[in-house]
Amino acid sequence: MLKALQLSLSAVLLLASGFLFYQLTTRSGCLFSCLPLSNSQPGLEDLLSHGRSIVFLETSERLEPPPLVSCAVESAAKIYPERPVVFLMKGLNDFTQPSSNSSNPAFSLLSAIDNVFLLSLDMNRLFEGTPLLPWYTQINSSTERYWLHVSSDASRLAMIWKYGGIYADTDVISIRPIPEENFLAAQSSQLSSNGVFGFLPHHPFLWECMENFVEHYNSDLWGHQGPHLMTRMLRVWCKLEDFKELNDLKCQNISFLHPQRFYPISFSEWWRYYEVWDPEPSFNNSYALHLWNYMNKGRKTVVKGSNTLVENLYRKHCPRTYRDLIQGPEGPVSRGLGPATYGGSTFSVSPERFVPHAFAWLSPGRDPRSKAQEIREGPRGLANAVPSRTGPFPSAWEEPAELNASAGRRPSF
Repeated sequence: MLKALQLSLSAVLLLASGFLFYQLTTRSGCLFSCLPLSNSQPGLEDLLSHGRSIVFLETSERLEPPPLVSCAVESAAKIYPERPVVFLMKGLNDFTQPSSNSSNPAFSLLSAIDNVFLLSLDMNRLFEGTPLLPWYTQINSSTERYWLHVSSDASRLAMIWKYGGIYADTDVISIRPIPEENFLAAQSSQLSSNGVFGFLPHHPFLWECMENFVEHYNSDLWGHQGPHLMTRMLRVWCKLEDFKELNDLKCQNISFLHPQRFYPISFSEWWRYYEVWDPEPSFNNSYALHLWNYMNKGRKTVVKGSNTLVENLYRKHCPRTYRDLIQGPEGPVSRGLGPATYGGSTFSVSPERFVPHAFAWLSPGRDPRSKAQEIREGPRGLANAVPSRTGPFPSAWEEPAELNASAGRRPSF
């Protein structure tokens, strides 16, 4: 009798365990393959370790990339197919689980791109080993007027100093590779932006920028820790001259790239991106286009069928974004995990692209090292890789008119 009861209980437990296992695997699409990996396994450091990444940042808690952000990330992935494109978002964390029922198709779209990685931005860990950590641990962010911008300025400096690569604001559309390793982007003559820049890892210029950031910190001055910082440090390193024709400037081992490379349309004429051009500019002298989202403030958007310059830029340089977010989705764009909600929004991120807390690239049934190595080194291998060539919502640090020497000028292409 007792033995029969024991056998019955064992059978019930076995059935319950099997049912639970089935529910876990069918809801999430994975089990062990979707668990966060330990610190010893490849993650952010492995992905970024050779200075070839293209980096975007979101320092607010927002988890709903608008079309312009999606276009910026997609265009970079399209121009640099053999390099990892990393989008670090403060709102992502260890417990954020992707969803297959997406209310924000931009996540599904970006997660479906092979070389795009969505990572958690942990500023405490990012600032370790830099002059920024003591400042960050002591600052009261609730009293900071421009905290989203300032924290983005600090994060981009630390990220590129630690790992190298290219930083770009989320309103920068890439149109061709940048053939420079160490560079700053001129917004106008003798004025540097910090919306796009690139350096090899541990470049002393960025270390000195971080030191100056802390020593001369002034949160009441808009842009003081951003483009003004880059400009004043560049003046310490170099004797700046005016640009001659379309030639870039070179100082020590830093290239100061002509305003036409990223700012062929100045901030004072940002709205021209939303006009119809006949003929359209070729932007043959540009590597990427800064669309001045901070100046726009949501007043103008991309309208399907408007034939504006910005619509045609989307069509050419971020066709998936144009198809799914401007024209309207015609079907699923990626495979997702089970339902979950982040910050009140339910959305989808493919497990291959989502990396909890930046620990590892995850893919069911595949060694996570393989994809990171493949993207990091490219098909020809690291030794033969050719080095080539960016902010929160909205894009931070567009210069006021009085600081831009090109204000009032008509753009030339």
